[in-house]
Amino acid sequence: MRAARIPDPRICSIDAALKVIGEKWALLALRELMMGTRRFDEIVFNTGASRDVLAARLRSLEQAGLVCREQYDNKPARYEYRLSEAGDQLFGLLHLMRDWGDRYVRDDPENIVVFRHDCGAKLDIELRCGACEETLTSDSIKADRDVHRSDIATA
Repeated sequence: MRAARIPDPRICSIDAALKVIGEKWALLALRELMMGTRRFDEIVFNTGASRDVLAARLRSLEQAGLVCREQYDNKPARYEYRLSEAGDQLFGLLHLMRDWGDRYVRDDPENIVVFRHDCGAKLDIELRCGACEETLTSDSIKADRDVHRSDIATA
């Protein structure tokens, strides 16, 4: 009889990032902010999130330092949301997710949004090596570190 394997999760920044942005409504709120939507009601309309869920997600994104909230009216108090510097760094990730969805998930090409750079060219994001400029694939990279929780516990 084979002994049961005890889970030993890998220490990973992807896991840490997912704890902040890995929920559907958080990602859709970030998408809206990236596309220039600033006001709460517009974000609700464009995402389909309920008001209370969206408010909670925006609050958690603000606490995580990804979103900034700025008051634009006093009576009643109304706010606009913007991406912080940290939130803006998610631009490439969100566009890569969008591109992946366009290529492999969507089956209605007439509704696919085309993004353009200021120069007018269609936005095409690729991950490239900073040294040799080669396009990155999962086969072309390797990790130098493979740390599991048990490695830290025994250190």
